[in-house]
Amino acid sequence: MTEQPPPAERPRRVPLRVVVDAGGELDPDDLAGVLEAMPAAFFLLDRQWRFRYVNAEMDRLLHLPREELLGRSIWDVYPRMVGSRFEAAYRDAVASGQSITFEAQYSGELPGWYEVRAWPRPDGLAVYFFDITARHTAEETARRATARLDLLSRVNAELSGALDSVSALGRLARIVVPTLTDACIVTVVDRDGRARDVGSWHADPGKRGLLARYADIRLETLPPTSPVALALTAGTPVTEPVADVLALMRPGPARDLLEQLGPERAAVLPLPAADRTVGVLTLYHDAGRVVGPQDVETAREVAAQAGRAVDRVHRQSQQAKLAEALQRSLLTEPPGIPHAEVVVRYVPAAEAARVGGDWYDAFLQQDGTPVLVIGDVVGHDTAAAAMMGQLRGLLRGVAHHSGDGPAAVLRGLDEAIASMHTGALATAAVARFEGLAGDDGVLMRWANAGHPPPFLLTPDRQVAVLGGRFGDLMLGVDPTADRVESTLDVVPGSVVLLYTDGLIERRGSTLDDGLDRLRGCLEELAGRPLGELCDQVLDRMLQGTPEDDVALVALLVRPDPQPR
Repeated sequence: MTEQPPPAERPRRVPLRVVVDAGGELDPDDLAGVLEAMPAAFFLLDRQWRFRYVNAEMDRLLHLPREELLGRSIWDVYPRMVGSRFEAAYRDAVASGQSITFEAQYSGELPGWYEVRAWPRPDGLAVYFFDITARHTAEETARRATARLDLLSRVNAELSGALDSVSALGRLARIVVPTLTDACIVTVVDRDGRARDVGSWHADPGKRGLLARYADIRLETLPPTSPVALALTAGTPVTEPVADVLALMRPGPARDLLEQLGPERAAVLPLPAADRTVGVLTLYHDAGRVVGPQDVETAREVAAQAGRAVDRVHRQSQQAKLAEALQRSLLTEPPGIPHAEVVVRYVPAAEAARVGGDWYDAFLQQDGTPVLVIGDVVGHDTAAAAMMGQLRGLLRGVAHHSGDGPAAVLRGLDEAIASMHTGALATAAVARFEGLAGDDGVLMRWANAGHPPPFLLTPDRQVAVLGGRFGDLMLGVDPTADRVESTLDVVPGSVVLLYTDGLIERRGSTLDDGLDRLRGCLEELAGRPLGELCDQVLDRMLQGTPEDDVALVALLVRPDPQPR
């Protein structure tokens, strides 16, 4: 039985007065009935923070007879309230003379979330509060569900378009922290079975450096029985107390770093692909984190998305390598052409998935007349590269068999495309150079099917764009479309340049901007050897690896009659 204060120290009862509609006063017994029937807990404190009154609802919540509270200090009854939001609010209300309303969590003798209103009185403080734990739990559950959905959306956005699985997975750690865990390390495994950690993140900024250092060395020290090793070999999730993991590790820097990080549990989730485990996601949970079934399911979905992304990127990479190999096998070196020099170049795209249908060609027709071709099949995949090979061969065949000029050759190719019923679309420009071996000058005939225009660089450093921006209708649309053939006298020492659109296209710039830049490059590079000129054009126009693949072919009419 709690000892009661001496009679002299017991707070005297002060009648409560309530104004009613008749102008009288509510009987104290009636007022006590109202307070006792309130669904909210209510109490009065005197100026010494001692309980003067406690109603029935508070009595019910506390499971403590009110007789044991009256006359005792609230700080003695609830010692964990000292230093809490509750004490600060109560003292602020008394000091300011203003009422205060707040919501806070109490983790002491009466754990839960409470909505509290406190208002000062001349003789102390009046307080009522509601237990809102159920409401707060529902709100927190809804908030966490929304956060999980948002996280899955962000993971999908990050991984769906990734062309480099390693860098994408490295960023994954920042997405899952802190929604799913307090710290995360992402591990990938290559085709040879070598594992490496590619990303880490911690909710505590002060521990991110520690975690990064731990990720740098942990795989070298973890034993075969560690959760990471087991998840990689078995392909199933593994959860272990970190204390058990520490017991498996030999003394050294990795063990020391993990101890400093101080997580309570580690959950390791495999990243499953079609035929193997391509990595693991290690989640480190600190003490106090509650991990519910929905959190576990979300983490598994994140791991599954990551595994599918790695598998997709690998397949795309294999396809792109095949497309590039096919393309390079078809882009052969040009033949020797008397009285001219021909240089060809091909640069694959920065993104492997964009390798596709660009091609160049240089060959002699039956009568020995040289022909240059530049073309681009719509698409960026193995199918585009294969179609490029077909169209390149078809164009050669049409030109060689017929001996026709560029317009007729393009018309014949367009008819062949229509008869194939493949739905292929392509652009191309064809140039034929007549009279290279004669004394009457060189006549260039060309036709353009939807391709960027050729450039002419003369010996006096003049640069001309030949024809309009795109010429006639592209190939594969209408085989009966008109094909215009143009002619131009080319003086010895001149260079004709044909190229694909990857050379002049840039995000945020127009095609006219690209054509102007190419014109400027040619003006500055005039007089350079043809191979150097082509290399410098690529360097200056692309400034690194291009966004799209690029092919070009250039012909220099030699100023002397000697073959190269």
